[in-house]
Amino acid sequence: MRDGTVLRIGNASGFYGDRFAAMREMLTGGPLDVLTGDYLAELTMLILARDRLKDPSLGYARTFLRQMEECLGLGRERGVKIVVNAGGLNPARLAEELRALAGRLGVETAVGHVEGDDLLPRRAELGLPGGLLAANAYLGGFGIAACLAAGADVVVTGRVTDAALVVGPGIAHFGWTPEDLDALAGAVVAGHVLECGAQATGGNYAFFREHDVTRPGFPLAELHADGSSVITKHPGTGGAVTTGTVTAQLLYETGGPHYLGPDVTARLDSVRLTGEGPDRVRIDGVRGEAPPPTLKAGLNRLGGHLNEVVFVLTGLDIEAKADLVRRQFADALPPGARPAELRWTLARTDHPDAPTEEGASALLRLAARDPDPAKVGRELGKAAVELGLAGYPGFHLTAPPGPGAPYGVFSAAHVDAKAVEHTAVLPDGRRIAVPPAPVTTGAQQPDRARQVEAELPEPLPAGPTRRAPLGLVAGARSGDKGGDANLGVWARSADGWRWLAHALTVERLRELLPETVGLSVTRHVLPNLRAVNFTLTGLLGEGVAARHRFDPQAKALGEWLRSRHLDIPTLLLDSPEAPL
Repeated sequence: MRDGTVLRIGNASGFYGDRFAAMREMLTGGPLDVLTGDYLAELTMLILARDRLKDPSLGYARTFLRQMEECLGLGRERGVKIVVNAGGLNPARLAEELRALAGRLGVETAVGHVEGDDLLPRRAELGLPGGLLAANAYLGGFGIAACLAAGADVVVTGRVTDAALVVGPGIAHFGWTPEDLDALAGAVVAGHVLECGAQATGGNYAFFREHDVTRPGFPLAELHADGSSVITKHPGTGGAVTTGTVTAQLLYETGGPHYLGPDVTARLDSVRLTGEGPDRVRIDGVRGEAPPPTLKAGLNRLGGHLNEVVFVLTGLDIEAKADLVRRQFADALPPGARPAELRWTLARTDHPDAPTEEGASALLRLAARDPDPAKVGRELGKAAVELGLAGYPGFHLTAPPGPGAPYGVFSAAHVDAKAVEHTAVLPDGRRIAVPPAPVTTGAQQPDRARQVEAELPEPLPAGPTRRAPLGLVAGARSGDKGGDANLGVWARSADGWRWLAHALTVERLRELLPETVGLSVTRHVLPNLRAVNFTLTGLLGEGVAARHRFDPQAKALGEWLRSRHLDIPTLLLDSPEAPL
């Protein structure tokens, strides 16, 4: 390592399908000690499970192997360790493929891997349900650390927590033990900021117009022995690292103050962010507590079969045309051919007096689900097509109906950490059992949901207001956790926080986002980040693969909220922090 006091850890992938060139860009853009890549998500595990069904030798992220064909030698030449979760459901096979690749390239490379997350062979023993395609525990960073300590140049894992890709190198470099809870928690927070790649450097950022995000660079963390870090990026790369971009990523796919993990529970309410100049944000003050005694496990199964038909409605009488389609379709389906679920959604994308036909059109989407593929296949498409000359004026579809396809369902379970066989397979083939955390909480830490009055700042004094979009004074970022959605909202100033903390209650959120009515909504308050973070239970149905709503991962939920109008103090709207 170049400097024993600082470990420079970069990221080159936030998901399976991220920018292919990012690995080379990160290796050539500036000094690094470790380069990480996150390739796994809930949907990715289902995709890899289906790959494995077709060919048992698959189940890993093949993109990573292609990246290594051009970057393995470069990484070794520059002395950069590479740590990725691209092993997916088959880390041992990916490790074999990497050794074979290194042999073909003539690049001496020590490869280690981490396994034990795959719970499917022990499903019944662990009390998991049947019919699963994949069942994987979220492991921590100590297996990665063991491989690095044994001299691995490349470490591939299966399902570890995204932050473990940073925690593991930190453990190996600084010698942290399971008792170093604050340092581990700091590394978890740094890892969470890095895990989604360019989301920390201006990608998917609410105030994107303030920076050049045409091609944002990927982030890196300068990690210190106490777990504090500085988030930055290579010089000359696009995008920006600001307290805003880091705040946005900290709120992404998190919930309340207690961020549970296999190595430590990180207290998000203790995080301090400080700007240290252009593209440099310090994270410190993070406190850690003992982890829970259980590990989260992601379960993937096939839920049935899905098909979609999208009707285009143009011009006048949009609502009446949509009503006609629904009535005609109900009559067109044969008695025994009706799917178990028919879900209609009308998107009013039409504009009055539009200068183009597309601008004058709305979309009526029909989603059909059933365990029987026949009920969402030919008969469904036939019923839609037969309306062509007997339906509303201007009838047409966005595409001919297809045969339908299977869809997946994601759910989470918790298993005793002591029952999971976390194993580090070292470069020399030795297998090292990685014990669970020696000290855990008696139960999962409760979040202080709804009991937040003592944490709230003094409210902003009453004054004139103006009806305007929330996004003029607040940023937001949203995402998915199984069937639940996460929605984080932060203020841009101290005065903005004094208003937001009191104005954006659960009740107000329900008013602004009517889709949440009837759902359980929990608000968490994070004063250090000037943020409230909402968990919307069940908004996404059975998870992204089930495509319960048109934005199945709730990626744009935050932007919808920012577009909603409410009465905002003119003091905030006229502030320099308000976007133009």
